[in-house]
Amino acid sequence: MTLRIVPITKEQHLAYVNSLPSASFLQTPAWGVVKSDWKSESIGWFDGDHLVGAALILMRKIPKLPKWFGYIPEGPLLNWHGPIGEIDEALLLLIEYAKQEGVFLIRIGPLVEKSSWSAQTMKAALASKEIAKLSELTPDDANPEVITLCNHLKSAGWQAPKIEDGFGLGQPQFVYQLSLAGVSRDDLLSGFNQLWRRNLKRAEKEGVAIELGSREDLDLFHAVYAETAERDGFIPRPLGYFQRMWDAMRAEDPGRITLYLAKWQGETVASTIMVRVGDHAWYSYGASTTHGREARGSNAIQWRMMQDALDSGALIYDLRGITSTLDPNDPHVGLIQFKLGVGGQAVEYLGEWDYQISRFWSLVFALLLRLRR
Repeated sequence: MTLRIVPITKEQHLAYVNSLPSASFLQTPAWGVVKSDWKSESIGWFDGDHLVGAALILMRKIPKLPKWFGYIPEGPLLNWHGPIGEIDEALLLLIEYAKQEGVFLIRIGPLVEKSSWSAQTMKAALASKEIAKLSELTPDDANPEVITLCNHLKSAGWQAPKIEDGFGLGQPQFVYQLSLAGVSRDDLLSGFNQLWRRNLKRAEKEGVAIELGSREDLDLFHAVYAETAERDGFIPRPLGYFQRMWDAMRAEDPGRITLYLAKWQGETVASTIMVRVGDHAWYSYGASTTHGREARGSNAIQWRMMQDALDSGALIYDLRGITSTLDPNDPHVGLIQFKLGVGGQAVEYLGEWDYQISRFWSLVFALLLRLRR
């Protein structure tokens, strides 16, 4: 196979995404519109006239200099299970292309599963209090091919950026997923722990109603989201970000994004956004109010999303990122315990990898990031 890499149109890019069973929504052309503060470009790998890979590359400039950081979140979309030689060829072409574009550091993060842990395995580890991190816990399933790929990337000059003990600047390496393949609603519900089932009954008794929202309802979502940000101590994105996300994704595919509102006593007490590409559905954003927490709207809205994902033919419901902690004293462990309650499994991906095209400008960029924090 002799490859070449060139810019492609959004139409070519979207057609390639649609030809796959699934792909990250961060690798759709629409995401380049959402990330309007980055320069974005669709690129493709061709074998002759046949498109065999694609990527959305986001680029951020060092102020006043023609130097760019290139980022391919949860991509590129290549055959990562193919021969190492073909992966090498594709990545070397990416590096050469990035050089021509003035990129000093390129970061990739393909969604290739490395390891997984069942809910039962994680619950036992949490109860034992003897293991502090998932990386120290023997996985129920490990992919030796991906471990070999990691070692090969290191030998080819790629480096894994330092993983924060929390949620860092990049995409999460550990996520929590629920398989929807070949199951019914009753099967899903039977996999929930006692607390989850009790909370769903409480929500039903309290009369919590789950509604689908429109673009005009994004302000209701944002009000709940802003309250959550203040309570949990993170900086919220502006309403315009979510409006842009809605418009771009709906234009690309009317079923790409869905807004949910949990109503209790006439008020919105929880709200979420679900995104779907192919057979994969993601719980992308979620928020809840302190008032009405006893009505358990957060549980009810998740259950509705899972059911809708199942009915739409999705094979995976993805609750997105978790940290690797299993320390019961870590503040992040509460989120893990919430997700563990639905059954499912934690998945570790190949993770993000950097290639320093210019070590000097990479160090300058790292210094600028530290100064901004």
